[in-house]
Amino acid sequence: GRLHNSEAFNYGVETWEAYKRGGLSKDLVEEQKKVQEADLLIFQFPLFWFNMPAILKGWMDRVLVQGFAYDLSKAYDAGLLQGKLSLFSFTTGGSQEMYSKEGIGGDIRYVLWPMQHGIMHFCGVKVLEPHICYAPENVSEQERKEMLTAWTQRLKTLWKEEPIDCSPEWYFK
Repeated sequence: GRLHNSEAFNYGVETWEAYKRGGLSKDLVEEQKKVQEADLLIFQFPLFWFNMPAILKGWMDRVLVQGFAYDLSKAYDAGLLQGKLSLFSFTTGGSQEMYSKEGIGGDIRYVLWPMQHGIMHFCGVKVLEPHICYAPENVSEQERKEMLTAWTQRLKTLWKEEPIDCSPEWYFK
């Protein structure tokens, strides 16, 4: 489509303007409909460079645009996607010890801050405790089976869980 300001490109402004005029591509509108209809958003991914993979971040950048997922005057608990839950379920390449406060990678909650708080909570989505499988490629087959069993069991009781207190204290205590 056409640019709102071809003299000074600003991605956030351009996506917001495209959203307002109904100019987003069909695939993005379809993804937004899925988000709108969902009560729970589960993001399953391998942790990559201390973040979600670029393809997932790209999905968030393209789908969760201003006007649809957030408005600068309506963010966090007042965000536009209130009433939804999210859950980040991911694997790591490193052990749980590596992602502790004393570990080389630092506390895993530090890694989660921009993803859970900066994206989901910013859009008004409540956040469930993440589900993390540490270094599945470095454990026994039995331990991997136990990881799958734990995930299966958790999925059965997700609706009984309370969201985390998505505050700086939760991440940085």
